[in-house]
Amino acid sequence: MDLKGYFNRIGFTGQFDKPDLDTLRTIHKLHVMKIPFENLSIHCGEKNTTDLNIIYDKLVKSNRGGWCCENNLLFSWVLKEMGYKYTTLGSKVFNKFQNDFYPVDSHLINLVEIDGKPYITDVSYGVSCQLWYPLEMISGKDQPQPPGVFRLLNDGMRWVLEKTSRKQVVKDNDYANSSLLDHRLTKTMYCFPLTPRDKEHFVETLDCLQTSPDSRFVLKSICSLQTPTGFRALIGWTYSEITYNPEEDSDMVDMKEIPDCEIEAVLREKFNVVLVNKFTPKNNKANYCM
Repeated sequence: MDLKGYFNRIGFTGQFDKPDLDTLRTIHKLHVMKIPFENLSIHCGEKNTTDLNIIYDKLVKSNRGGWCCENNLLFSWVLKEMGYKYTTLGSKVFNKFQNDFYPVDSHLINLVEIDGKPYITDVSYGVSCQLWYPLEMISGKDQPQPPGVFRLLNDGMRWVLEKTSRKQVVKDNDYANSSLLDHRLTKTMYCFPLTPRDKEHFVETLDCLQTSPDSRFVLKSICSLQTPTGFRALIGWTYSEITYNPEEDSDMVDMKEIPDCEIEAVLREKFNVVLVNKFTPKNNKANYCM
């Protein structure tokens, strides 16, 4: 594993030994612009792992993306190598249908302390709720970023992350009622205590998420990548390009279906992803929105 290899992957040309906030903001944004949030391995007969060497080879050497325990574990290694003071945390994702958080930690994030101030980094939530920059850990403070306004809330026992979005304007009316669209303007993302977690804490849950027939990651194939003007996503056969338009308080959504014969080309041209094993797209009913 080589830090310079990672920096080449994300296009970072700054100083390697400057663990300050500006550098953290820069590498955080570059990561989400270059390395997709994706679960394609599950749909290629492969298995996701928490082994950092395997993750590095996949995300850095093979130009792939990954889900949270790949992207954020790799990012924790980067933080360590660069000299940041960090703590890995586990969070419970919010289930909008049950109006409650999932009972187990399924999402890995990192807390970074700089000059005595804590920040949350998360380079692997994907689609419209992807953080572009670290968040200050200040309860109740609106923190605008290009995807919308993020907000951390603290009740004394746990922190909750929520996001206020803009109205979605769908270009093709045939997709106006797509189940992939999330029309909530304010959405709860996940909650977390400040209990340090190692990667072993997530192993059992991650095994379940990539094998259970009820898992959203088994039911849907997902690949998303942030762009300078929004994000793009391929979910099953549905390809979407979202353009942020904060001046008009709206986001433009352009959706279309991709035939099987063009899926590999879309992955290559739009996400810079080339798969080795046969990929079978999935888009079955599940609790997942953009």
